[in-house]
Amino acid sequence: MIVSMTGYAAATQEMPYGSFNLEIRSVNNRYLDIQFRLPDDFRKLEPAMRELLTKQLSRGKVECRLNFSPSANTENSQQLDHTLLDKLLQLEQTVKTRHPAALSLTVAEILKWPGMLGSDMAPGEESDEIGMTLLQTALNDLKAARIREGDKLKSVLLERIKQMRQLLQSAAPRIPALIAAFEEKLRTRLEEILGTQENERIHQEITLFASKIDVDEELSRLQAHIDEVERIINKGGAVGKQLDFMMQELHREANTIGSKSVDLEITRISMELKVIIEQMREQVQNIE
Repeated sequence: MIVSMTGYAAATQEMPYGSFNLEIRSVNNRYLDIQFRLPDDFRKLEPAMRELLTKQLSRGKVECRLNFSPSANTENSQQLDHTLLDKLLQLEQTVKTRHPAALSLTVAEILKWPGMLGSDMAPGEESDEIGMTLLQTALNDLKAARIREGDKLKSVLLERIKQMRQLLQSAAPRIPALIAAFEEKLRTRLEEILGTQENERIHQEITLFASKIDVDEELSRLQAHIDEVERIINKGGAVGKQLDFMMQELHREANTIGSKSVDLEITRISMELKVIIEQMREQVQNIE
């Protein structure tokens, strides 16, 4: 099973005093990078939420956002926390005694002070439990979405592998004839230059240049790399980093084939291979 790092999920819980909504979105990333967007009242949940996400995800940039929208009745019932207000005013007076030039708090600043406006919101433990439950629900949906996306990526990669095999099958039969034709052409040119058919140097030059244009070894390594990529894909799991490394190996061999080619068809095949490998590399970047 191949798992994508890209996905989105959301979960909502309606309560008499308001609505909880949690969203998780993830994109590809080299490591697991978790970011939270939580209201002040839920900041204390961040360590537990991070631990839960870390246990069930291995890679990706993950953003978790939790929102609470109080019901209309709750909003209308908000009242000042007089105890907190008294403490805040006492602190303000202490500061101004030590620093007379300090500005006084405005009404807007007081009302925005965390916890200043009380409400009929749920008890803290109930809200915390709802937040964690929503996270697990959304996380399950996110993992399912990443699996579905991973299945699509697997199909795309296997199709690209099939295309590469077809290109190699068309390239392999051409190599012996190309080498023989190149050797004959080189032999003729050297005989014209040296004026003799029997010369050790002619044999050495032909052997040297034939080895420079022979891409049979590169084709064999490329075939072996393709087999390994297919094996990794079918094995599944957290294989993104393995596949990323194999893409580098595939590209190296395809590039060498192109640089050694003396045939337009082999050059074309090399270019098509590199295009396919680049397409695969882009897809691999999204695999966990």
